[in-house]
Amino acid sequence: MKTIKKDYTINASVEKVWEALVNPKVINEWGGGPAVMDDKENSKFTLWGGEIHGSNIRVIRNKQLKQEWFGGKWDKMSIVTFKLVTKGRQTLLQLIHIDVPDREHKGIDEGWDSYYLGPLKELLEQNAV
Repeated sequence: MKTIKKDYTINASVEKVWEALVNPKVINEWGGGPAVMDDKENSKFTLWGGEIHGSNIRVIRNKQLKQEWFGGKWDKMSIVTFKLVTKGRQTLLQLIHIDVPDREHKGIDEGWDSYYLGPLKELLEQNAV
């Protein structure tokens, strides 16, 4: 099992970044839908119509979202943590993804940039005023 750590500086407020992580309408806009998501602890979620699923295990509004993730043919869950830090008019989003299956590490690492946080950043920065 491996760990992925990534930092993204997003030209949007921490509140907008938070919404892009937990609001199904915004998730659908950046490409993670169809999504079922909210910002309640112990709630279940699905992304990409159930391709990724799990539960929110720690929620600190506008600061941290920690989730159990299951996907594909994984033998066990992995843990994804998003931490948000205000940096002036920008937000630093820190991703920590632990217990990534070895055989899927490269694809998942690239997927964060290509299919999840890259498109999320792009959407928010396009809509920045």
